[in-house]
Amino acid sequence: MYNNNIIDSLCRHIGETVTVFTTSGGLSGSGFTGVLASVSECSIKLITCFGQAPTCPLGSSCTGNFGGTNRRNCGNILGSVTEIPTDKIVSFTHNAV
Repeated sequence: MYNNNIIDSLCRHIGETVTVFTTSGGLSGSGFTGVLASVSECSIKLITCFGQAPTCPLGSSCTGNFGGTNRRNCGNILGSVTEIPTDKIVSFTHNAV
């Protein structure tokens, strides 16, 4: 069963950067750091790596070749989201303010 105290505390920090520690070992024993995107009774979602902003925010009107590189298809980093089951969370840290 999930821990209501941890879930309640996490809910107060949605949108903030937190580090979440889980019952797992290995590399994940160092915690997962990211922006807390959502909290439910079953899991939380952390944005652990932000993708790049669109190189052409106007849509298809930016089809030119800029500096020899097609900007629409160059370097699109999608970012990453980490989902953690709430029953595996041991603790988390956040800023004091």
